[in-house]
Amino acid sequence: MKEKLLLIEDDVAIGRIVKETLEQEGYGVAWATTGLEGLADFQADSFDLVLVDWMLPEMDGLAVCQNIRWESDVPIIMMSARKEEADKVEGLQGADDYIAKPFSLEELKARVASHLRRWKRYNKLEEVEDRTAYAFGLMIDWQRAIVSVNQQELALTQKEFALFRLLAKNPNQTFTKEELYQHIWQQPSIEDTHTVTVHIKALREKLNDSVKSPHFIQTVWGKGYRFIGEPL
Repeated sequence: MKEKLLLIEDDVAIGRIVKETLEQEGYGVAWATTGLEGLADFQADSFDLVLVDWMLPEMDGLAVCQNIRWESDVPIIMMSARKEEADKVEGLQGADDYIAKPFSLEELKARVASHLRRWKRYNKLEEVEDRTAYAFGLMIDWQRAIVSVNQQELALTQKEFALFRLLAKNPNQTFTKEELYQHIWQQPSIEDTHTVTVHIKALREKLNDSVKSPHFIQTVWGKGYRFIGEPL
C-alpha cells in the first residue's frame, strides 16, 4: 500500500521539487502552501508522515506541529532555513526530526523512509482502543463519533464532537478559546471567541455537566478549558 505524505511548504520551487522527488519514490503526496490549509488537509484525510516548513503564512510550522500532535502521533519532519542549535531544539519540541535548508534530496528521502519504517512498527504494536469509559457514566466511541452518558447517546453536532474529542484526547491540558477556534474551525484566531463559548455551553448542557462542579469540562478562569474526566 502506497504511503501518503503531507507536504506543507509555501515556497513553490522547493515544494514542487520535494513533491516530485517523493512521488518518484512511490509515495502519494498532498501539498499545501499555508499552515491553515495544511492543518485542514491533515484533518480531512489520513497521512503516514508530515513534512512542514517552519515559516508559513496564516499559521507557522510550530503551531501546525502542535495542532497535529493534539490528535496524532504521525511522524513530522520540520524543514527550515534556521540553522542555529537553539532553533533546532525549538523545532524538535513538536516535530520528530529537523532538516535544515538547503538539504540534499537523498538525505530527505532517507529520513522519510526511516521514519515511515518506525511508524509502521509503532502501528503494529499499538492497540487501537475504539471506546473509552469514564466515571459518571461517560462513554466515548472514537470510531463511530458517539458520546453517551449513562447509556444514553447524546445528539452532538459535528463541531461539538470535534471540540469534545480534542479536549478528551488531551486530558488536563488547558486550551485557550483561540486555540480551540483555530483547530476546530480551521481559521485564524479571532478576538471574538463567542463561537467557542456557545459550543462549550451546548456541550455542558448535553452532558449535564455543572460549571461549578464539573465532571468533564472544567473552565480554567482567564485561560480556557480542559477535560478532567476520569477514565475507568
